[in-house]
Amino acid sequence: MGRINSNIPAVNAGFQLGRNQQSLAVSLQRLSSGLQINRGADNPAGLIVSERLRSEIAATRQAVDNSQRAINVISTTEAGLNEISAMMQDIQGLIVEAANSGAFSPEEMDANQLQIDSAIDSITRIANTATFAGRKLLDGSLGYFTSGVDTAALANVSVLEGNFGTRPFIPVDVNVSLSGLQAELHFAASAVGTQTVSMDLQGPEGIIQLSFPANTTTNEIVDQINTITDTTGVFASANAYADPANAASTSGVIIRSAGYGSDEFVSVSLVQNSGAFQLQDRAGVDVDPLGKKAIGRDAVATINGAATVGRGLDLKLSSFLLDVEITLDTSFGDADTQFAITGGGSLYQLGPRVNINQQETIGITSMQANKLGNRQLGFLSDLTSGGSKALNTGNFSAASNVIDEVITQVSVLRGRLGAFERNKLQPNINQLQVLVENLTSSESVIRDTDFAEETTELTRAQILVQAGTSVLAIANAQQQNVLSLLGG
Repeated sequence: MGRINSNIPAVNAGFQLGRNQQSLAVSLQRLSSGLQINRGADNPAGLIVSERLRSEIAATRQAVDNSQRAINVISTTEAGLNEISAMMQDIQGLIVEAANSGAFSPEEMDANQLQIDSAIDSITRIANTATFAGRKLLDGSLGYFTSGVDTAALANVSVLEGNFGTRPFIPVDVNVSLSGLQAELHFAASAVGTQTVSMDLQGPEGIIQLSFPANTTTNEIVDQINTITDTTGVFASANAYADPANAASTSGVIIRSAGYGSDEFVSVSLVQNSGAFQLQDRAGVDVDPLGKKAIGRDAVATINGAATVGRGLDLKLSSFLLDVEITLDTSFGDADTQFAITGGGSLYQLGPRVNINQQETIGITSMQANKLGNRQLGFLSDLTSGGSKALNTGNFSAASNVIDEVITQVSVLRGRLGAFERNKLQPNINQLQVLVENLTSSESVIRDTDFAEETTELTRAQILVQAGTSVLAIANAQQQNVLSLLGG
């Protein structure tokens, strides 16, 4: 070949050398950065997938941090509740001590009342000062807010969890198909005739024997039964009741349990060799005069169309969207009532995606003294000096019942928070950490450099670059052979 204007071998060698130098540069970049995808052109599809994985990893790691922070909040809240619980135990002891009035001077009772006042003030102070990073925990700001509650129908509404999602409020429809009832037995006013009647009267609190002389009046029977209500847990009233045998109602004595539901009962058993009278149940149907145990009835209802767990007048619904406890008023029968949950609660973002499925909520009620307790038994603030259940009123049993209710409320809240941490937060952290590990492994396979493979490619590229340089030099030198034709 004698043409010199176009050195095709040199062009080819230069082209191959450029490709090898580019391959060498890519290997050096991957080895220096540790990534096999440094820009979109390296692997467009791999870049898209790896960026999505990186986003999921970042969100999941933040969800782990959110869960851990939620545990810190729960722990701080429970620490405050633990102090309140300890003070409630002390108050209970002071009440029981003061009830020993035969061996307790008025001055000592005043000292106990002073301690109770101080403890209740401390409980309210804890409720107002327990905070986490400036967020108050026990003042009720983390509880749920309701609107439209008919207090004549619902004695108490406690919202434990409520997921709003995108809704501005949560409507709650309570439909009672069967109202809660007390246990009930009754007998006619004329049942005690000319013979003494003796009976064993038993209720949830205990049993006691009563004896009614001949011709005892209805009011005397009622008074005798009501005198021992604290012992038996039942009470009596002189009222008319339905009697199927008569067109009109019959005047007589009605014995009812103090509480409502299937846990409550009234049992009347006539003592052998005493007089006898006819007992009737709630419907006015004659029952065995030798002994009858009447059982109360739990309320049956639905909340937002879902069946509830009824116990007496208490209704409980636990679902993903709503966890609520409701106490029906004693006067509320088979009817329907509505209200709305308008806000509040403590919401925790526990998953990598911001949606209702990866969020959990929990309500923390106020621990202030005037909020602890209920409308039926009273509130903790009633035990302070000047209150209706202060020690100087002598109403020790009622005060003790309030303390029992408050201790239950505090301990149940602690249990709910503990269950929330143990069954939701801790497993969530464990699951998310495994998820982070797997996502990171997947992202590494796509994006990270395999150094064993890449060093092999580097060596190959280095050899090819050196060989290409030598070949290019030979191709350029070949053109000088043309000079021999000119006789040079």
